[in-house]
Amino acid sequence: MSIISEFKAFAVKGNVVDMAVGIIIGAAFGKIVASFVGDLIMPVLGVMIGGVDFTDLVVVLKAAQGDIPAVTMNYGKFIQTLVDFLIVAFAIFMAIKVMNSLKRKEEAAPAAPPAPTQEQVLLTEIRDLLKNKAE
Repeated sequence: MSIISEFKAFAVKGNVVDMAVGIIIGAAFGKIVASFVGDLIMPVLGVMIGGVDFTDLVVVLKAAQGDIPAVTMNYGKFIQTLVDFLIVAFAIFMAIKVMNSLKRKEEAAPAAPPAPTQEQVLLTEIRDLLKNKAE
């Protein structure tokens, strides 16, 4: 099988569309979480710990000289990104937990008994005919 035909078979499957939708929704969710953390949580947290703006938290490694900007480690932005990650990770954990519980309920539900085979149907008819003849 050629690479093109393998790719075509892969791309036509429904899983690829589901994956694409998931990626698009995930990207949008990531932006929402980043805005939630950056615009709502971090300012409140900054006020609670004394008016600190987390985006301004840096360690200057080398001071600015003329046109050359300072070299800094932006640990405030890192803290903000870490909070973003924790919120996204928790949301994904909760979604997977819900999906797993739904899957367990589905598995626990009793399955309908299988339909009788053609042989079983014929044997049942023969039994009933013999029973009716004996009466």
